[in-house]
Amino acid sequence: MRAEVDQKTKYIKLAAMIALVGNMILASMKITIGIFSQSNALIGAGIDSSTDVLISIITLVVVKILSKPADANHPWGHRKAETIATAFLSFIIFFAGAQLIINSITDLIAGVDTPLPPTIAIIVLIISVTGKILLAGSQYVLGKRADSAMIKANAKNMASDVLISLGVLVGFAVAHLTGSGQADSIMAILIGLWIIRTAISIFTDANLELMDGNSDMKSYQIIVDSVNAIEGAHTLHRARMRRIGGFWDISFDINVDPQCSVSDAHIIASNVEKEIKRRLENVLDIMIHVEPLGDDSIEGFGLSENEIKNGK
Repeated sequence: MRAEVDQKTKYIKLAAMIALVGNMILASMKITIGIFSQSNALIGAGIDSSTDVLISIITLVVVKILSKPADANHPWGHRKAETIATAFLSFIIFFAGAQLIINSITDLIAGVDTPLPPTIAIIVLIISVTGKILLAGSQYVLGKRADSAMIKANAKNMASDVLISLGVLVGFAVAHLTGSGQADSIMAILIGLWIIRTAISIFTDANLELMDGNSDMKSYQIIVDSVNAIEGAHTLHRARMRRIGGFWDISFDINVDPQCSVSDAHIIASNVEKEIKRRLENVLDIMIHVEPLGDDSIEGFGLSENEIKNGK
């Protein structure tokens, strides 16, 4: 398990360093040229890349927290720090989008007519699209290898950045065709709305993990299949699965023959645990409670085998 955590930390750190350097270059280019060309949309795209720089810095801080071993105050370790950071990042992204919308609406109301973008601004955007595609791809690959919600969220954010840069290009094209500089502000508002949409999506995923929720019935079905594959294990119920920094924490009850010994019941439970780990990756801990077959105790929480099969 420690080796898995170290490998995960290595991938997260590598992803953060790549994103940090890449976004610093792109943000500097877009903001500088955006100010020079007086383009709100281009400045907004630069601000969005600046938030990615901040995200990378926070990610590097989180890596140090993740590497800490479990202690008396944190018996499950410090892996939730990644989820908390992911939720925090969604707020940064949200407010960046909201500020862009507010500034652009203010310019529209004031009747500000932005000058038509120069050629260099278009060149910067083309470079940005290419750079963001490469960055999003690297984040996706490393996020998948680390099974990191934070890096996957950053990959999603950078994929949105590609659309943002393309949107700015469309705004530039409209401005040249119509001769109106207000097209830039309108496109900046649309970009801001897209940034907010991305932030809400990231927060929703992080909040599900913070609330110990799990909507992935396929993972639950793996538990059911694992129990049914072991002789002597019956009737999975009160099943609960939650994510802790990309790792599974699993708890459920099984029924066994009431006449079997404690030793035999322990062997059955151990075999179920081994089967789950064989079928499911990144398992942090499994807690199996053994009950006598025929016990019809009322279920206060968790899912039964029938509920899992029905997708509830």
